[in-house]
Amino acid sequence: MTARQEIAVLLHELDRLSPAGFAIALHLRFTRPAFLFQTYPRRWTRHYDAAGLVMHDPTVRWGMQNVGAVRWCDLEAIDPHGVLEAARDYGIMNGVAVACVAAGSRSIASFARADRDFDDEEIAEIAGLLSRLHAATAEPAAITEADRRALDELSLRLTH
Repeated sequence: MTARQEIAVLLHELDRLSPAGFAIALHLRFTRPAFLFQTYPRRWTRHYDAAGLVMHDPTVRWGMQNVGAVRWCDLEAIDPHGVLEAARDYGIMNGVAVACVAAGSRSIASFARADRDFDDEEIAEIAGLLSRLHAATAEPAAITEADRRALDELSLRLTH
């Protein structure tokens, strides 16, 4: 299996587990990820970007300071700007933030569903898949420009 195929399989599996969407920032350097995959509804991502919510997002803040996983409901105390409440208005209600660090690189992500909270087994599966995705993209220079374009297109196709 090529790197592109492995990454695509992992993204499809994460998409299946996150029916309300996800945002994955892989290998953050300063404030920019080497790869960014988003499947949240376009209406939400347009609002999120236009309002500059990344600066106030408790899932991002938590992910930059921690490793592991946390349900969004446990982040409400550090959400004075109401980012999680705003997400609910777009059908993005129950989520989990996951962060991993390996080989000196950090990846952070959020996964959501509208119907219920993620259970512990689902969170463990998501965290494992994110770790595998982090490892599969650890050498961005080894991923060809054609692979990058294909992965960007995949991210666009996955967007709900």
